[in-house]
Amino acid sequence: MSHIPPEWCSYASHMAFLRNGMNHMPMIPEDWALHATNLASEWVEQQFLAHIASRPLVPPPPGLDAHTILSCDQLALFMANAYQHPKSGMNDAQEEALLAKFPPTEIITLDHPSMVIDSGYRIILWYILDGLSPWVQNNMYMATIAMGDLLKKSITNRKSSNWRVHGSDFQPAEVPELTPGCINIAPCWFQQGHECYGPPPKNPGDGFRPKVSATMKGDRSLSIIMTMQQPALIASAALRIMHPQLYLASIRTHIKLSHWSAEQELHDMHNLLKHWASIYTRVAIMCNRQSPYHRDQKCPPEAFDILTCIRSYCHAVMQLTNLGIDLVYNPGIMVSYSGLLVRHGIHVDGDLIVWVWFLRDSMPNYAGTPRPDYARYNLVDLDAYKLAKYNQADFVVYGTL
Repeated sequence: MSHIPPEWCSYASHMAFLRNGMNHMPMIPEDWALHATNLASEWVEQQFLAHIASRPLVPPPPGLDAHTILSCDQLALFMANAYQHPKSGMNDAQEEALLAKFPPTEIITLDHPSMVIDSGYRIILWYILDGLSPWVQNNMYMATIAMGDLLKKSITNRKSSNWRVHGSDFQPAEVPELTPGCINIAPCWFQQGHECYGPPPKNPGDGFRPKVSATMKGDRSLSIIMTMQQPALIASAALRIMHPQLYLASIRTHIKLSHWSAEQELHDMHNLLKHWASIYTRVAIMCNRQSPYHRDQKCPPEAFDILTCIRSYCHAVMQLTNLGIDLVYNPGIMVSYSGLLVRHGIHVDGDLIVWVWFLRDSMPNYAGTPRPDYARYNLVDLDAYKLAKYNQADFVVYGTL
């Protein structure tokens, strides 16, 4: 292992090595929701490191409530479990035609916390069973119920409609308080077709500017964001472990956009960003929607979407067709991957609520935040943990990123 840089002697050193390559992170004001998120995320990272190194656990920081502490502790434990079970190899198929030409040598089913890495040690997938505590699941459920009117308005039956909101892809709820639908929530984003992929113009009146999403333009917008804070914190803490560079870059983007909105006297946007607890710029809330096999074409390949799923369904399986992987999709699960690289789909019988935290290039570009590289597995740990290999021969030939 002489090719391993000396900085990678441990996962902790590896993460410090990544951070040293980035500019200093600005201070987060203590009255912002993001401050508590960053505090909790740092503790989750410390707990994760303690678990994988078999060291004593670290006491929680002051200021976090008991349910958040227990939820963060559960997340760190199961993420450490996933990290200690890496699986190597993937088939980079080009949808159906290439899948038929180069089929996976076998379909494997993941039913325990795991992660998938490619031959270049890039992390492709995190699979965390029981990543969501009962308190986080309950918060997601109650918040989704409160969004019922927005979810109801989202469904359309027009032939030209996007499949994501077409009525044919939704099924009725089994309980009366749930409303099927799919909405995007963002305190700051570009409207569809108005993305700006360069730096912000010197004159704010020139070109397109970020706006508050339509779902946030109402009297209840702040209360909706407040009910989402704990699930937002948990997803953000997970990303700090999954992709430290992306986490820090997203923090910088959030801070820059907050200061920009204040300077432009966009008071509603600034207030929403102040209470937005996620380092992600937006979240999709889906209730009882089926997902045909697809890729998310606007997802950066280096980024991780985080899917969090709850409710009363059973025997569900998510299929990652170009990887040759099926995921046991139990309530309380957390799954993370690049929606562009991984072709995915699922059909569920029963009530299913999914929150997908995701990023787009347009917001970090507007804020002038550099795009981070792919997250990579620490090479030293390949000696410490059992590495399960599959489809490796096909991957070496066809699976480069």
